[in-house]
Amino acid sequence: MMQQSFQSIYERLYDYYGPQNWWPADTPFEMMIGSILVQNTNWRNVDKALSQLRPHLKPELIHEMPVDELAQIIRSSGYFNIKAKRIKAFMNWFKLYNDDVGEIKKKDKKQLRYELLKINGIGRETADVILLYAFDKAIFVVDAYARRIFYRIGFDMPAAYDGFRMEVEKELPNDLELFNEYHALLVQHGKNHCKSSPLCNGCPLNAICEQRLT
Repeated sequence: MMQQSFQSIYERLYDYYGPQNWWPADTPFEMMIGSILVQNTNWRNVDKALSQLRPHLKPELIHEMPVDELAQIIRSSGYFNIKAKRIKAFMNWFKLYNDDVGEIKKKDKKQLRYELLKINGIGRETADVILLYAFDKAIFVVDAYARRIFYRIGFDMPAAYDGFRMEVEKELPNDLELFNEYHALLVQHGKNHCKSSPLCNGCPLNAICEQRLT
């Protein structure tokens, strides 16, 4: 029953919004930096920061850049001093793999996730986004949109991040494209219909939603 429900949510969103072709970045490296910049802000602010950073957006240049200079370039993303330190911490890890995404992709998903979570400032959501969109590992990303949408539909999901993630993953096929699209579709739906104040009229999930709004 639940498998049909999770699958049904995905199919309804996909039919309504179409493929999202995420992550919005030109390279895996840009994607990873963007995933740190987007913490506690919206993508509009990240886009501004990336525009400023783009001339320097090569691993060797970020390695060489002083942290205070990096902080000023990414200022529009908010919490820029903290995020600059987090990017530098991530870069120290990335250097262990010779800044080679292809080399990292060969690693086991669980081991990679363990390593990412040890990096200062990389939490579960950021780690999973990087695993999914930079390293091609099938994993479900739990964000505020997923929590809101699934709750309103009628699911009583675990409060713990990994409990939530695993409950979804165990009921769906281990399909990279599906998880890639699923996260992007939930974000799109959260922005378009399932907002803090929802727009239920015309919602593609209306027929299966309990509309729990408290």
